[in-house]
This record gives sequence, structure tokens and C-alpha cells, in this order.
Amino acid sequence: MKVSNFSSLRELTIAALVISSVTACGGSGSSNTTPESSVTPPPPPVSETPSEPDWQAGVYEPESNFINQCESPRSGIDPFSGNSYPDEAGTAMDEKLWMRSWTNDTYLWYDEVDDNDPANFSVADYFAQLRTTELTPSGTPKDNFHFSRATEEYNTLTQTGVSSGYGVEWEFVSLTAPRELIVQYTEPNSPAETAGIPRGASLKTIDGVDFVNANTQAEVDVINAGLFPSESGTTTNLTFELVDGSELSVSVTSADIEVSPVQNVAVLETSAGKMGYFQFNTFIRTAQGSLINAFDQFVNDNVTELVIDLRYNGGGLLALASQLSYMVAGPNQTDGAIFETLQFNDKYPTRNPVTGSTISPTPFYSTEIDYNAGVLTNTLLPNLSLTTVYVITTGSTCSASEAVINSLRGVDVEVVQIGTPTCGKPYGFYPTDNCGTTYFTIQFQGVNNKGFGDFADGFIPSSTPNFDFELPGCDVQDDFTKPLGDASEGMLSAAIQYAESGACPVSTASSTSGSQPNAPSDSQASGQSTANESSLAIKPPHTQRDELILHNKINEPILRGDN
Repeated sequence: MKVSNFSSLRELTIAALVISSVTACGGSGSSNTTPESSVTPPPPPVSETPSEPDWQAGVYEPESNFINQCESPRSGIDPFSGNSYPDEAGTAMDEKLWMRSWTNDTYLWYDEVDDNDPANFSVADYFAQLRTTELTPSGTPKDNFHFSRATEEYNTLTQTGVSSGYGVEWEFVSLTAPRELIVQYTEPNSPAETAGIPRGASLKTIDGVDFVNANTQAEVDVINAGLFPSESGTTTNLTFELVDGSELSVSVTSADIEVSPVQNVAVLETSAGKMGYFQFNTFIRTAQGSLINAFDQFVNDNVTELVIDLRYNGGGLLALASQLSYMVAGPNQTDGAIFETLQFNDKYPTRNPVTGSTISPTPFYSTEIDYNAGVLTNTLLPNLSLTTVYVITTGSTCSASEAVINSLRGVDVEVVQIGTPTCGKPYGFYPTDNCGTTYFTIQFQGVNNKGFGDFADGFIPSSTPNFDFELPGCDVQDDFTKPLGDASEGMLSAAIQYAESGACPVSTASSTSGSQPNAPSDSQASGQSTANESSLAIKPPHTQRDELILHNKINEPILRGDN
């Protein structure tokens, strides 16, 4: 059993006081009294080094034995919770044994994780291998979504919607020479938007370095530093080739960027009726107000058709996904139905291992949520009560976005898919902090009102759907030649034509991609970066930012308020 630092220091202090008192009195009236000025002071107390626990293969102590025992404990007040940090002095082995027991207890596929000796790994590397190595039916890894993030950074992005950068979202086409990066879109009021960097612009130089063909480590270091500045106030010179072949040279200075999850809200006149459209990029707390404003506009304008552009939306808060689904389907179709039911590992058939509560379905939330308090309010959400909705997707459409698709199909709303297959993640987790790092490990699978949740290889658009993971729709490539929200942009144009005619445009895949190549998703780009590490690949922010929100379904308990 560990002895606390406080107890050790207290005992040492008492001992020092006793010694000091006896020496000052000369002890029992001895004639060999040492003058006070020559008394040797006691040595300062020595901080006790925490003892390191042992690993025993196949034996899993309760995670509570190790939680908050930190090699480098935090001190002070957590600015996000207002509470003191719970950290105590511990060792790296404490941290590793905590994540080992936590994984064995809550990981969805705990019985597929090798019990390797933690002493052979760093803390980060040990967590990285606490995952299944099994494959999906298509041969891809079953768990592609296992990662960690500094807790402070995670809280900053998810609770404030602020991150540092230029406000550019990139399409990573090729990370090694000849490299190619294309601008997906820019955040409103960001340095990139102010500089006039348009969608579809292809990056050519960074601070004078040839981005496409650079072949030395020094040049690649300049590229990485320029593309992904670590702090605000960094100025970088960029040169682009635009879709019309012209050149654009700009100087941009990084800043704290406030993410705008909902963009390009519009009502389009079509022969099928008034069609609402919005680009939705991430399910974070700050999106609730913008979503409500968009649907208020659609309701006021008597919209009868709706396109939700999820092509770059990798997920986020499950509760917000439930709210969005309700705003699409309305009260009649969702009354008494479930949005999603969570299924945990076989140790917990009826109880949630994270919250300790009995497993209960997530409903279609019909009211606003106070996300700071985690409670429902009495303010009703607007709704369209649609029976058909159009979703625009790519391989970066993931998790909570897929939950919207799946939940609507569970209450018989027809979902027409325009684009390419989604990423395939019916899984999710509870972000868990330990010692300043927030860990994300798959803990549950979600199923809809009909009990379906098997889309590990994604939802796939098809002209003749035969399986539950196939949706009616059109296979259309992302079109970088037009702005997002433009009715002539390839994917949106296909959605409009499908609404008007009930069929896909002819040769959609070839006609919409323009001169741009079919780019991989961010997760594919990350894998390419790892595979080509020796080839001077640039480092996309996939491991630094995108995995935080993209490709995640984050469950946070939502309670009913007292009012």
C-alpha cells in the first residue's frame, strides 16, 4: 500500500521538531551543551518516490486502484470544471495499468486485446496497442478510431469551438511527392477567408518551398511548420493554383479560429418545391443555436425538401445528432421511437459500464439542451416533419453523422444518399480523462429503432439497394470547381435533380469531379502518412486535430431538468 506524501512529510516534520527541541535544551542538563549558533539543522524532508506497481499477465485489478495516479500530476483548478485536479503522485506504470484495466472493463472488444507487458512501452504507445487487430468483412481494421488527446486541447475545441490556424480545411490528395492539397472550404471571418483563398485552390509553395516536389527533410520541416502552426501569430506565405489555372499568392497569419459548424444556409427554388440546404461540419455544442436558426428559416419559408451536406462531418455529440434527426422527422414519426440504443460488451448486457446506470435508449430529443449543465430544457425545437431527406456524404462522413442517417431510416424516413460511401463507424465512446490526457476507446455500438447498426463498411449509395447498408441515391465525387452551396456544384446539383426526377444525373461521377482527382479521406491520408514516413510525407493534422471530432460519436449523459 502506498504511503501518501502528506503523511510522510508530516512524520518527518514532527521528527524534525522533536530533534530541534531536544538539542536546544541540551538534553537532561548535560554539561556538554553545544552553543545554539552551532547547532546543525536537520536535513530537509525528502520527497518519497511512489512505488511502482507490478504487472501480472491475465490479472486485472480494478481501474480505481490506479486512476489519477500520475507520473506528472497536475495542480490547481481545472478552468473548465472549476474543480481541483484529482491527480496524485504516481508512476508511468500506474497510468498504464489504469488504461489496461479500463480497457479490459469497458472496451467493446476487450477479449481481442493482447495483454502485453506495459514495461515494454511508453504510456502513449501502450495505449495505442490496447485495441483489436480484427478486420471487417471488407478486410479493413475493425477499430480505426482509437486515439488520445491532451485534455486541455480537447476541452478547448469541444466546449469553445476555438482552434489555432488559418481557417483552412484541406483535402489531402497526396502526402508524398508529387504532393497535392486542395482547399475544401474556409471558416467564416478567418485569415484564409480574409485572404480570399477559395475552395478548390491547390497549394504550390509555402514560404518559398516547392510544396509539390520538396525532397529534403529541411524543406518538409518548413512545409509542416507553415501548414500547421503550433500557435497563433505565425505568418506564412502561400501560393495556390486556382481552378481556372491562375495563380494566387497570399500572406496569412494564424489566429484562434472559431469553428462555424453550420454554413451556407439557403432555400433553393426547384421544380420539386422549396429546398432547404445547409453545410454541417461537426456536432459540437456550439452548433445547436445555428441548427435551430436554420430550421426556423426553413419552417418560415415552407420548405418541403431538405439537403443536409455532411460531406466533411465526421461526428461529435450524439445528443446533438438526436436533436437534428428530430428537427428533420418531427413529432409524429418520432413519438415513442428511439433514436439509438447503445450496446456494450458482453460483461454489461443491461448496465452501462461507464455511468453505472441501466441501459436505456436515447430518444429523439425534441427540446433544446443546456449542454453546460447536461440537461434538457422545455424549449421545443423547430421541425419540418419530412418523410424524405437528402444527405451528401464522403468517406469523411462518420459516426454521429451516420447515426443521423441510421436513426431516420429506423423511423421510415427515406434517406437519399448523394456522394460516396461513409466511413463506417456505428461505434462510440465516453471521453475519459486521466492525468491530463483524454482517452477515446470504443465502448459501445449503436442500433436504431429497428435494431440495425451493422454498417462497419459505411453506408453506400446505390441505384438498386439490396442490403440495409445500401441507400437509394447517386455515386457522385466531390466537386471542387464550385463553391459549397452553389446549386451547380456537382453533389448538390445531383441532389436537386434526384428530387426533381427521382433518378440520378447521367454520368455523375465523371461530370462532377472536374479537373480534380478523387481525393482520399483524412483517415486514408493519415494511413498514407504512416506508410510513407521514409518518403518525407507531410504530417496532416489528422493525429493532432481531426481525430478529436472527425470519426467520433461522443456520448454525454443528458438529464431532464427540473423546470
